[in-house]
Amino acid sequence: MLQTGHKQRAVIYARFSSDMQTTASIDDQIRVCTALANSLDFTVVGSYRDDAISGATDIRPGFQGVMQAAMSGQIDVVVAESLDRLSRDLEHIAGFFKRMQYLGVKIVTKAEGTITHYQVGIGGMMNEMFLMNLAQKTHRGLEGRVRNGKSAGGKSFGYDIPRTPLPDGTFTTGDLDIN
Repeated sequence: MLQTGHKQRAVIYARFSSDMQTTASIDDQIRVCTALANSLDFTVVGSYRDDAISGATDIRPGFQGVMQAAMSGQIDVVVAESLDRLSRDLEHIAGFFKRMQYLGVKIVTKAEGTITHYQVGIGGMMNEMFLMNLAQKTHRGLEGRVRNGKSAGGKSFGYDIPRTPLPDGTFTTGDLDIN
């Protein structure tokens, strides 16, 4: 709950989705959120992070830690880079927002500012649609690779994956040789 006469206590939450991304992404998010918290005169009392965990689930240690901190009255504000760092699932972000409101904890992001019902409804829906579109495009791309006789990923028993250098310094991907 908000303390009168004191600076608001804030925690920072940062997340990236997959092991194909870099942990530097979280460091960058924390840096940006710390600057935002300082500019708003919040006292940063901690940070939580989830490395390589999708925002489509709310079963993330860092995310759960933020909720525990709020429920135990340790914080007044949650700071994140954007709403999609907190969740890409409309149901989860709506529930999180509702809990934070009940507890008197504000959510502030660099991208959207102080989060309101409007951002949760519209932003939450857009974030969820982004995941659905990404899944469709990923499946389309994998199907195209298979139709071209390439591997769609992973190692297949009985096959080697040759890595031939290309003129631009990269290597071929998806080729299979029978072992």
